[in-house]
Amino acid sequence: MSSNTRARSVWSKTDVLTRLEGMRNETNRAGMARFGINTQNAYGISIRDLRPLAKTIGRDHDLALQLWRSGIHEARILASFIDEADKVGEEQIDTWVADFDSWDLCDQVVDLFIATPFADEKIHAWASAEPEFVKRAAFAMIARRAVRQKKLPDETFLAYLDLIGTQAGDPRNYVKKAVDWALRQIGKRSATLHPKALALAQRLAASEDKARRWIGRDAVRELTSDAVIRKLGLA
Repeated sequence: MSSNTRARSVWSKTDVLTRLEGMRNETNRAGMARFGINTQNAYGISIRDLRPLAKTIGRDHDLALQLWRSGIHEARILASFIDEADKVGEEQIDTWVADFDSWDLCDQVVDLFIATPFADEKIHAWASAEPEFVKRAAFAMIARRAVRQKKLPDETFLAYLDLIGTQAGDPRNYVKKAVDWALRQIGKRSATLHPKALALAQRLAASEDKARRWIGRDAVRELTSDAVIRKLGLA
């Protein structure tokens, strides 16, 4: 959803928050909690319903900043959908990532982050961060870049494999799953990257460290699947 395909917003913060309030769904909210999502400030609105609203609102950087400051879970996700990447500065990125309090917020907002000139810098800076969701953001960004940014050279992802190899021992659930996600997406990106990602996955699978072994085994399972082999023309 690029800025030149949406009309500029005429919505106010009050308009948006009123609309979100009217979309509350307590059944969905309970379901979110079961999936480990922090629902303290959530309304239970699905991504499927937020995306059409974002399209209706249009691009608006100032409104995105206001919605983020509301602290409402869905308003923050919506903010990332309507923001204008070319207006997003490094200070904003650092502020937003520090506010991450749930894996789904992290995984949605990083799509905005990877569209900025700071993406690679932040991945390398955050990959060794202490806060769980900041570190998750680094590896979620790698996974998203591997899927969405087709023009990036393979060399970019070779450097990311080094990060994965270094950080795979973090046992925290949301970090571990993001590292695994990044490794699998790199391995599925191209026939050139596949053997390198698979070799790393196999080394991790043989590790005595529980987190490394879990990541490695899961990645090996997918990267050696018939579907992936066929997709990459490796059969």
